[in-house]
Amino acid sequence: MTALRTTPLTEWHRENGAKLVPFAGFEMPVQYKGIIAEHKQTREQVGVFDISHMGEFKLSGKGAKDGLNKLVTQNLDTLAPGKCRYGFLPNDKGGVLDDLIIYCLAEDSYMLVVNGACEEGDFKWIDSRLPEGLNFENVSYETAKIDLQGPLALEVLESVFGRDFKHLKYFNFEETEFDGYKLIVSRTGYTGELGYEFYLPSDKAISLWEKLVADERVEPIGLGARDTLRLECGYPLYGQDLDTEHNPREGGYGFLLPADAYTDVKEILIPLTIEGRRSARHDDIVMLDGKEVGKVTSGSFSPTLGYSIALAYVAKDAAEAEVFTIKGARKDLEAKKSELPFYKEGTARKKLD
Repeated sequence: MTALRTTPLTEWHRENGAKLVPFAGFEMPVQYKGIIAEHKQTREQVGVFDISHMGEFKLSGKGAKDGLNKLVTQNLDTLAPGKCRYGFLPNDKGGVLDDLIIYCLAEDSYMLVVNGACEEGDFKWIDSRLPEGLNFENVSYETAKIDLQGPLALEVLESVFGRDFKHLKYFNFEETEFDGYKLIVSRTGYTGELGYEFYLPSDKAISLWEKLVADERVEPIGLGARDTLRLECGYPLYGQDLDTEHNPREGGYGFLLPADAYTDVKEILIPLTIEGRRSARHDDIVMLDGKEVGKVTSGSFSPTLGYSIALAYVAKDAAEAEVFTIKGARKDLEAKKSELPFYKEGTARKKLD
């Protein structure tokens, strides 16, 4: 059995009462005080997340843009330095190998942020398909990632860093210096709230983390609340809502693609709501008129909305139906088709004065 990897913050989590679980090959905190309390903390104030299990690659050299453009769904021709963009790494059949964010550091210079469980496979896939002469490096082991998320995130960021960040727009970033080292501050996140992500040297992670949690407005947040927060916003989780068997259009991201890309649609990922606290689970069967038409990919009680929500792949010809039945573990659940995001009051895109 392969030993679980740790992050630069694992011992801090253990010493501060976190419940640690295996995730993406790492030992990660799933909760501290409780999922609902941590969810509410992030929606109302600020949460800080250890996301150091994510993978980071750097690509540079003449022709880097053209080489990478052929491998991902993002249009790098329109991605300027200081901006980043969400998209997909498709396989040869159009299935999703991973979802990723690409940062344009400079002309022909990029950072790719991938899911931790996919890090090794993604690197090999990309490396084997890039033209020769480029510098492609896996910097995951030397890079830590910390996320600061919540409506008060800007206030905390400016307090800790002692400078203004109001100029930083959504899906923009900048390289800066703090406490004598360089790091990237990115206005992005996975919660739907105003947030900032830090990419910094691994040996500096504990110092920044402790400065952030020392602020009385901030609490550490585990993977449990991260999952309920992202689901309320309809953000997909790779390995559940996105996989190699479905293309990005089937996963609900046709709006990010050219009109003629991945048009072979057999199933569609749809949002569902369920009254009450009983939630659907991954792989629960979705029924329509007594026939199986799909499966649930993600499901949870929504702490903010007060009822259960889910995402499910259903057959294309069933995707327009309004009411479905989910074969739950204990009882059948009536599920109504909804719209994304489930939670519409997030502050992520808030204009800052």
